[in-house]
Amino acid sequence: VQLQASGGGLVQTGDSLRLSCLFSGRTFNMYNMGWFRQAPGKEREFVAAINWSGRNTESEDSVRGRFTISRDNAKNTAYLQMNTLKPEDTAVYYCAADWAGDGVPYGSSLSNYDFWGQGTLVTVSS
Repeated sequence: VQLQASGGGLVQTGDSLRLSCLFSGRTFNMYNMGWFRQAPGKEREFVAAINWSGRNTESEDSVRGRFTISRDNAKNTAYLQMNTLKPEDTAVYYCAADWAGDGVPYGSSLSNYDFWGQGTLVTVSS
């Protein structure tokens, strides 16, 4: 499996960005997808996740209502729409894939995810 994240950049407070994660190598709709981020000097943290069908999502408290995770199984792509960005959202954002057939519910645990993309940098200036 290969995951290619894109869409990061330098924006101002209040702006929006949409990150994309292109999945290849296996059947996309057999994988739950997640977005994580890692700020300088901090541990990687959960942002949002979506199950294999796209019917169920969850997100971290600080982004709920501002960020939306989605997926297009026909395009093998997951998205993270980020609105009302804040300086504290500055981080490298990673997408990850979790095989949905292992019986473990999709979610926020890093250890659930089997494959990781290379990350895309989001910088929000104040």
